[in-house]
Formats: sequence, structure tokens, C-alpha cells
Amino acid sequence: MAIDPQWRRYAWAAGLLVVPFGPVLYELVRFALASDLYSHTLLMPLVAGYFVWLGRAELPSPGRAAWSPALVVAGAAVALVTWSLVGSGSRGWSVEDRLAARVGAYVLLVAVAGFILVGARGVRAVTFPLGLLLFAFPMPTALTKGVEVFLQHGSAEVAHVLFNLSGTPNFRTDLLFQLPRISLMVAPECSGIHSSLALFITSLVAGKLFLRASWRRILLAVIVVPLALLRNGFRILTIGLLCVHIGPHMINSVIHHQGGPIFFALSLLPFGALLWWLRRAELRAPEARS
Repeated sequence: MAIDPQWRRYAWAAGLLVVPFGPVLYELVRFALASDLYSHTLLMPLVAGYFVWLGRAELPSPGRAAWSPALVVAGAAVALVTWSLVGSGSRGWSVEDRLAARVGAYVLLVAVAGFILVGARGVRAVTFPLGLLLFAFPMPTALTKGVEVFLQHGSAEVAHVLFNLSGTPNFRTDLLFQLPRISLMVAPECSGIHSSLALFITSLVAGKLFLRASWRRILLAVIVVPLALLRNGFRILTIGLLCVHIGPHMINSVIHHQGGPIFFALSLLPFGALLWWLRRAELRAPEARS
């Protein structure tokens, strides 16, 4: 099936927008290469482009330019750029805040080009790839901090339940666990935000690839939250039991400092099982494509 020339113009427009945002995108690349949390950002444009290519046969014919939403979204992009210029002089602003505002403005302008060149119906057809571009830049610092705090306290709650179920004597004060022979503090580094974000993105991509019903895709994404808390709680339990039964020196073991990928891989087992069950149920009872 031949691609409508207007869609090709849209692709060119998205590419040409890189020019004025070149310095910002260069800064993003440098930042991502040096970051453990945001190393995935460089892959997201490629993933988004893959989904556009995958659905190219189903792209609708371009409609009339939708100027009203285009102007609204353009106004939001200008507001983000202005906000970043004003906030850059503030001590409270970080590199993440500046990149979130400016690269976010680029993503909004890509959407603006879509409303003008392929219309509202065309933009709806590429909503998922455009949404993936939200992961192509770092979260604002306040949001990152909020997610970390939630994961810290939630993981501590789960770990407390697991310690009790294991019969391990423990006394908990907020994020501090007093165990036989050692005390453990659930630090921000123990929040598992990196692996949780990776699993959340995986859930979105897997849901789009393997599931048709929107409610099943949403369930797959939502389940990531309790799964992340359970994974982190189990990791805290494991480290605590090692320190109690082997020795306090296990706090400096490989399982503590480099064990993240192991526990992430373990969390993929229930995630994969849920995805398999949802897909099997969908194949048994086909539903209308949503």
C-alpha cells in the first residue's frame, strides 16, 4: 500500500523540527548517555517510529487541517519553552527540569504538525507512538521525587509484611528496619524507580503488540505498580535475611549493590504469565478492536 504524500510531508516536518531544537536534543543525548535512570530515552524515538511503520497500512487518509487543537497544543509548547527560559535562572531548576520542558515542547510541536498536515483523525491514528515520545525525555525533578517516595514507602510496607510472614523478628520505624544483628534503611536508591519505569514501558509496548482490548492493556500497565512494590519488598527481605542468617557483611554483597537486574528478571515471570493469560483469554473470546 502506497503511503499518502501528506504523511510523508508530516514525517519530513517532524524531522525538520529537529533543527531548531538541535542544541537541546544534543544536550539530551549527552545527559541520557551519562544517566542510569534515563538511558532508555534514546531508544524511544526508534520504538515510536517502529510502531508508525508497523501500522502504516492502517493509516487513514489525511483529513482537513485541525487548526483549533493545533493552536491549543502550539500554545502549550510556547508556554513550556517560556517556562524553561524563566525557570533556568532559578536555583531550584535542574537539568531534568530544563530538558523535560524543552524536549516536551518539541514533542508537542510534532503533534501540531500532525494536526495541520494530516488532521485530527490522522493524529488519533498515531496517538500511541506520540505518547511513547513522552518517555524520550526525563521527568521533572518533583515528579521523580514523588515517584521515589511512593516506591520507598510502598516497598517498606511490603517488606514489613514479608518479614512478618517469614517469622523474622523486626521493628519498623517508617523506612528503618531493626533486625537481629543489623538495621536496614530503605534509601531512595532502593526505590527501584529505574526497573519500575523500564517495566512500565515494557507493559505499554507489550500491550500494544499482543493485546487488542483497551481494558486488558490498561490492566497490564496498572499491574506494574503492585509488581514493582512486591519486587522491591522481596529484595529488601532477601538482603535482610542474608544479613541476619549469614552476617551483617552481606549488606555490602553483590546481591545488594548489583542485584537489581536479577530481581527485575524475577519480576518478568509474573508479568509474562499475566500477559500470556490475557492474550490467551482474548484469543478464546475475540473482541472488537478498540
